[in-house]
Amino acid sequence: MNNDKRITLAWTGASGAPYGLRLLECLLAADYDVFLLISSAARVVLATEHGLKLPAGPDAAKQVLVNHLGCHGDKLTVCGKEDWFSPVASGSAAPKQMVVCPCSAGTLASVAHGLSDNLLERAADVVLKERGQLLLVVRETPFSTLHLENMLKLSQMGATIMPAAPGFYHQPQSIEDLVDFMVARILDHLGVEQGLVPRWGYDHRQP
Repeated sequence: MNNDKRITLAWTGASGAPYGLRLLECLLAADYDVFLLISSAARVVLATEHGLKLPAGPDAAKQVLVNHLGCHGDKLTVCGKEDWFSPVASGSAAPKQMVVCPCSAGTLASVAHGLSDNLLERAADVVLKERGQLLLVVRETPFSTLHLENMLKLSQMGATIMPAAPGFYHQPQSIEDLVDFMVARILDHLGVEQGLVPRWGYDHRQP
């Protein structure tokens, strides 16, 4: 397995499930080995926002996702929330990159304070302690002072805070275009080639 193309992706209960699903699709298309962590609340949000119901069991959830995305399942590993033998639980085996997308305020707080009560939180803690790349796509509004303090704390630890705030300079025509804007920014930060949205200055639309 190529360690340079391994990544941990986590979905939490914040609104923004389409971001996480599209990011998963793009990472698999880029030939990444993806360790997917899904909170119980994330399953509820995914069913509510995208109409996709995932079983609680990791293997069954993987099969639903593979069928939905129309991809091969050999690059996707869905981990249980207490699968402490998963590679993402240990600094000696975990991928060096992790994205929490979408990231709830609760998960933000847990990671900021190192609670590690489940595999998702532990995986983020591992990436921080190993000086890896942790991206948190926070979705909440407005931000309270506590949210901002937690984001500052994590930023000072080296995490990248990327609020789910799509831009409009690419003249989006659909919700999918807005989703792709955010996913493109995430992929750019991960160093993954993407053609979803042109970078500023490279798109020659006329005003």
